[in-house]
Amino acid sequence: MLVRVLENNGGMGKLQVNVVDENNAPVDDAEVTIRDAENQVIEQVATDSSGQTENVSLITPPMEYSLNENNDRMPYANYNVEINVGGVQIENVLNVEVLPGELAIQNVRITRRTEETITIEPHTLYADYPEKIPEEEIKDVQEPGDIVLSRVVIPEYVIVHNGAPTSNAKDYYVLYRDYIKNVASSEIYATWPEETIKANVLAIMSFTLNRVYTEWYRNQGYDFTITSSTAYDQKWIYGRNYFESISRVVDEIFNQYLSRPDVRQPLLTQYCDGKKITCPNWLSQWGSFSLGEQGKTALQILRNYYGRDIYINSAQQISGVPASWPGYDLNVGSRGQKVMQLQEQLDTIAKVYTAIPRIEADGIYGEKTKAAVSAFQKIFNLPVSGVADFATWYKVSQIYVGITRIGEGVDRG
Repeated sequence: MLVRVLENNGGMGKLQVNVVDENNAPVDDAEVTIRDAENQVIEQVATDSSGQTENVSLITPPMEYSLNENNDRMPYANYNVEINVGGVQIENVLNVEVLPGELAIQNVRITRRTEETITIEPHTLYADYPEKIPEEEIKDVQEPGDIVLSRVVIPEYVIVHNGAPTSNAKDYYVLYRDYIKNVASSEIYATWPEETIKANVLAIMSFTLNRVYTEWYRNQGYDFTITSSTAYDQKWIYGRNYFESISRVVDEIFNQYLSRPDVRQPLLTQYCDGKKITCPNWLSQWGSFSLGEQGKTALQILRNYYGRDIYINSAQQISGVPASWPGYDLNVGSRGQKVMQLQEQLDTIAKVYTAIPRIEADGIYGEKTKAAVSAFQKIFNLPVSGVADFATWYKVSQIYVGITRIGEGVDRG
């Protein structure tokens, strides 16, 4: 229901709000009110059986604001989202970012215990944040007593300390992919070329996996994986929305990172904006935008900054998944144990996400399985092909684990 019409002197973006409960089950018929920065009601919508609102079109600044490093005006619009369940106000999210031409996705996990208000901090390319303190890109982990993993593993969760390492800040357990999507949406603009987004996501993931692999903060006596401080790590913002274009890139390459020859650990790929702060031999975010506009690939962009001897590596182990990727797409005509595993997980998910048709786990990928995969892809913002590719396989696994794990008792960003 459109409540208020605004004059549009800029662009248009879209916002989808997804609401789940404490057990990660979708919340049907939650009332979502969207307000502008002056707190005027723009739209009121309700979630469907998948806990999702329709994609609401919203006014944004012009596209060129996010494509010009010399622009000083805010390139995104801020909206406030209020969620009511059963007539009770449960959640407020302030300053949700909406960019022109992009779908912003605001995930909300609610509890019945207390009302929460989340205020999203400004984007790093727009506001001023502390400059990164330089570190070596490869850590010396040979000293006695150092903890280091025996191989690179994609973690199920990272524990984010929401402040500088020594601060008395709260720690959050965040799903690895959600953490990467959050940081990328906080550090770069989703309007940028896909290869630029991919290059920056690879740098963000490699940085994160270096912290995981070297147990960097645990070796210093802390109980977290990484911080949200830009002086030490990367900008993670509690409760913020992410963007569909960034989400899709992360889902497609989330097991990758950057390496150098004969070095096992992922590179600590440091970077800066390249405008307010310059950083020779580190990735420049605005510079990577320019290279993407010139048609450079993600690897070409990364080698421009980190050197020609870096390459993209893949982790062989992904934690928290019931069954690993078979190594090829599953499609109509596919048969075997991997198909059966996919069907079993999808059918379990369909008991909660009822828009997905129920299927029998017979190990044969037929039209019914294709329809279930397509419905799943539509709900979780994946390209709708009916083919169980890498991104779909691991998204199915992630959702399956989430809804079969009741009462985890962890905070999520």
